[in-house]
Amino acid sequence: MKKLQGAHLRKPVTPDLLMTPSDQGDVDLDMDFAADRGNWTGKLDFLLSCIGYCVGLGNVWRFPYRAYTNGGGAFLVPYFLMLAICGIPLFFLELSLGQFSSLGPLAVWKISPLFKGAGAAMLLIVGLVAIYYNMIIAYVLFYLFASLTSDLPWEHCGNWWNTELCLEHRGSKDGNGALPLNLTCTVSPSEEYWSRYVLHIQGSQGIGSPGEIRWNLCLCLLLAWVIVFLCILKGVKSSGKVVYFTATFPYLILLMLLVRGVTLPGAWKGIQFYLTPQFHHLLSSKVWIEAALQIFYSLGVGFGGLLTFASYNTFHQNIYRDTFIVTLGNAITSILAGFAIFSVLGYMSQELGVPVDQVAKAGPGLAFVVYPQAMTMLPLSPFWSFLFFFMLLTLGLDSQFAFLETIVTAVTDEFPYYLRPKKAVFSGLICVAMYLMGLILTTDGGMYWLVLLDDYSASFGLMVVVITTCLAVTRVYGIQRFCRDIHMMLGFKPGLYFRACWLFLSPATLLALLVYSIVKYQPSEYGSYRFPPWAELLGILMGLLSCLMIPAGMLVAVLREEGSLWERLQQASRPAMDWGPSLEENRTGMYVATLAGSQSPKPLMVHMRKYGGRRQVGRRSCPGPHSPVLEACKGQLCPLGF
Repeated sequence: MKKLQGAHLRKPVTPDLLMTPSDQGDVDLDMDFAADRGNWTGKLDFLLSCIGYCVGLGNVWRFPYRAYTNGGGAFLVPYFLMLAICGIPLFFLELSLGQFSSLGPLAVWKISPLFKGAGAAMLLIVGLVAIYYNMIIAYVLFYLFASLTSDLPWEHCGNWWNTELCLEHRGSKDGNGALPLNLTCTVSPSEEYWSRYVLHIQGSQGIGSPGEIRWNLCLCLLLAWVIVFLCILKGVKSSGKVVYFTATFPYLILLMLLVRGVTLPGAWKGIQFYLTPQFHHLLSSKVWIEAALQIFYSLGVGFGGLLTFASYNTFHQNIYRDTFIVTLGNAITSILAGFAIFSVLGYMSQELGVPVDQVAKAGPGLAFVVYPQAMTMLPLSPFWSFLFFFMLLTLGLDSQFAFLETIVTAVTDEFPYYLRPKKAVFSGLICVAMYLMGLILTTDGGMYWLVLLDDYSASFGLMVVVITTCLAVTRVYGIQRFCRDIHMMLGFKPGLYFRACWLFLSPATLLALLVYSIVKYQPSEYGSYRFPPWAELLGILMGLLSCLMIPAGMLVAVLREEGSLWERLQQASRPAMDWGPSLEENRTGMYVATLAGSQSPKPLMVHMRKYGGRRQVGRRSCPGPHSPVLEACKGQLCPLGF
């Protein structure tokens, strides 16, 4: 905001009780206005950032596998239905919160300070995810550099890391095609390259003995963090420009891989396996749960990234249109990625003479074992391998930008006067701290820790956070008030579809997901390794910690208020005095001139918040029980109207 006009700086003849903090002589006027928070500098910055954030590694290595294991083409029915019930409404809700307030995941809880713990839980979850997510990017960088050669290092056996079980999985040809290979008790060169060379997992006895640091992985992780830091150095002004490349270039590579894949012999075999409808799967509750989980994690709802990006929008940005563009674009990208992946897997299965389901995997197994092995069967294999891993790099970086920007924005919004002018330095310190915490992932047993973080950091805790956010906004703050706020921004109120989803369908679906994840709980494992009980307990505590931050935040909010317990709960659940649009020109209706330091006709309200708190009766605000206002009015009809 700009500094106060000269006329406003002249002290009026006003009783001290009615002065705003900006009128007080002992207050530094410069401290009333923090450094510029910043905004997107281009028209497409926000849209491309959201696309890059949502379209990530999961679209490539999770969706295709989930689709074929849950009914093939029939999986698209529950997938798009869950997108309509959960994905689109929750996506729009989070964008609306951020854009209306121009605040990060912590400060946005001025809407209802009682639930500020949900913002702290978001930060904990996104912090844990950012630590191990950048390790995955480090693996991608490792493979990217390894592809810069004439012969891929995982193409043949006979290297020092290979064992006697290594067998080059290439089918022998006869007159009718490939002779089937007996893959039992054999290991492909790409699998041993991944486990014995990249991870060097044989140097660890388990999660309790991680072994030595792998310096090649350590340097790749350092490079990953340097790239992330340089891209978020100036906040959204720099990351908003980087996404013009990182959010669009993956589509070009994906198209190239798709065209190359569908022209391979046997490609149709994989595509048929991927999309053949098996409608009897729709009678299973597991399929519907899997569809909801895919939507939930793919769109990144609850991590705070969407809220953070929207907070840098102009007040009247059309996020309603952007919601449908991003969510539907994300779904279409997942489907296209499935074609690109399974066309190559179909070719691979024909070359090996084995069924597609024997070569299809999900997660890191697909990205770092199966697909690299398939690349060795193609002409110009290093070229296609480089393209594939460069696509994974750009897909991962977009999401990592969002994770870091969420953390930095949330903390700087809490301490704007101290941190906002030094945002670049603070961002650097966050990157250094997370790099140091992620060093354990570069050890021989680092994969065990990565699996533990992946399984528990954003599991049931994230669902609890999103359910809490949905209920706090629609039930405590009020669905009518929230729709009125959206009307201020966009010029129209959300229709019956959004209201029904926010009030009933979305929370009920998320609650079903939460119950399902608890009932169907399975201990973590990596291959044949089973995690010890203490590691499982550590993972569960990791998830519970984010949940416990919500009641802890409630306790802090209640203790800050005055009166009986019920009065404290009521006061803590109401919006803060300065809740609303950040700029004075956007504050209309009940939000007119309620910012501290504004040319306000209600300076007393700012004073009350500073000294005595407030209560609300209908639309009226009252001072707290021990404020100087009530002391002056005690025993008589207060002339101030309270």
